[in-house]
Amino acid sequence: MSQNNEVYILGSARIPFAKSQTVYANVSRKQLMEVALNALVNQYHLKNQLMGDIALGAVINSVADFNLARECLLSTELHPDTPAYNVQRACGTGLETTWQIALKIYTGAIDMGIAGGVDSNSDVPIEVSAPLKSALMNLYRAKSITEKISIIARLSFKDLKPSIPTVNEPRTLLSMGEHCELMVKEWNISRQEQDELALASHLNAAKAYATGFFDALVHPFMNIKQDATLRADTTLEKLAKLKPVFDLQTGSLTAGNSSPLTDGAACLLIANQQGAEKLGLKPLVKIIDVQVAAVNFVKGAGLLMAPTKAVAQLFARNKLGFDDFDYIEIHEAFAGQVLCNLKAWETPSYCKEVLGLDAALGTVDRSKLNVVGSSLSVGHPFAATGARIAGTLAKLIHQNGRKRGLISICTAGGMGIAAILEAI
Repeated sequence: MSQNNEVYILGSARIPFAKSQTVYANVSRKQLMEVALNALVNQYHLKNQLMGDIALGAVINSVADFNLARECLLSTELHPDTPAYNVQRACGTGLETTWQIALKIYTGAIDMGIAGGVDSNSDVPIEVSAPLKSALMNLYRAKSITEKISIIARLSFKDLKPSIPTVNEPRTLLSMGEHCELMVKEWNISRQEQDELALASHLNAAKAYATGFFDALVHPFMNIKQDATLRADTTLEKLAKLKPVFDLQTGSLTAGNSSPLTDGAACLLIANQQGAEKLGLKPLVKIIDVQVAAVNFVKGAGLLMAPTKAVAQLFARNKLGFDDFDYIEIHEAFAGQVLCNLKAWETPSYCKEVLGLDAALGTVDRSKLNVVGSSLSVGHPFAATGARIAGTLAKLIHQNGRKRGLISICTAGGMGIAAILEAI
């Protein structure tokens, strides 16, 4: 990559994340994204700036927000001629938007842009049943009162029951948690290991807040200044008392070692050197490479194992290994998912059969893993997580004078996305 084509993260902004149906219960996804975008605009003095493009996403979206990104942009003080569009790659959306904006900058199509995502399980689109939908369409076409009465008369009470969307996999009808239960059983991951990882996430995030690390990253909203999902006082004893939530009889995934349903939004400011100079900002890190992968979970592969492939492919292309990284940021959908991925990378047979390698990919130094917490402690608004992690990692590398960081995110649909960020 030539100097002229290098792509940088200049900064990021997000709102505190909160458990769904609590703090942001009456706030729309659009409002959440607008607050995060406005925080970015204010912090980096972007008023009247014309961005090359803006990519934003939401996993749980509504047809009413068919133009969500552009509508959010128009609620900021960015130049109104700035284009914007929607993206969706499940839990990897926030990193996918980052990748797309970075690629546009890399080609020279634009000099600067914004990437991000939002999700709210408090602002869920409620749909009608298939029979009621059909009846409503028929009513629209009906010509006579008699015909309309006949259509209505054919409806039953159960047809009037609303349909609330779920995140179960359509091809297996299992939730992500149920799939992860299958994974931890396959990989022999203990309940204690999962609780220990969850505890570390909370303690690391609490320490980071106490030392001011998040001060310039997380912008207060609705009278909260830090992630409302964080439990600084949790202990292994408290976590051990929680009951399984996905497999009530033999399961090990609990509310304590699984990321909560979360509302929140996050965004990143990305540019090349010319864009950075125009904005008068110094880059934090370079975006080096991104990779996506998928597994055939329908035929038995672990739903959340695709990041093992994405990371292996990144390493092969860039001739790197885990020891070449100062920070490893693995999205904590579930503690069990993280542990399965870590164990897979250490297992020669898996790496040979699934990743096509001659030996184990390697071992992650736990002292480098999610050092300021991750989704188990700070929450997981699906489409916001990738931008949240990228912004956090950019600050970690820049602030601490480190060289390189890795991002790994699992997603619904048996996909994974990974990225490499590097110091300037």
